[in-house]
Amino acid sequence: MTHGQTPSDADWRRALTRFVTVIPHTRELGLEVLEVMPEGTTMRLPWCDDLLGDSARGLVHGGVLAMLLDTVCGSAVLPALPAPEVCPTLDLRVDHFRPAVAGRAIFAEARVVRVTESVVFTEGTLWQETGRPLARGIGNFVRLGPRNTPQGFAEALFAEENDHA
Repeated sequence: MTHGQTPSDADWRRALTRFVTVIPHTRELGLEVLEVMPEGTTMRLPWCDDLLGDSARGLVHGGVLAMLLDTVCGSAVLPALPAPEVCPTLDLRVDHFRPAVAGRAIFAEARVVRVTESVVFTEGTLWQETGRPLARGIGNFVRLGPRNTPQGFAEALFAEENDHA
């Protein structure tokens, strides 16, 4: 992508893939960015035994679900802004509908509901089976603005594989 060019959905998919591979726990768990579009961001967390919270019943730890909602909602924020900026989580509410079960990937989808000068409001959903949500999340992210975003943040996000940005 060249400087000043508007990122495509494919550019954003590569950028958010780079973003989740910089975070140690999402990298180690193999979180995958499946789709990034103006309507929202979709990710997949493949199954691994490290996700278990209750090994006797084969249930995923609730903290994994909260982490996944925070990550997918936070990732949906970046393409919704005029320019990439650092936006840490202000708060996250998770409503658990049913437990996630062992042996199956967890899918996550999030969209931005509203962007203000200081906060970005998002909502997300998790599922293992289409039409049967596991949990819903409402995430709010504080906008730190250009002054508090590290110089080169956008360039690093969109750097090509062979760049050393």
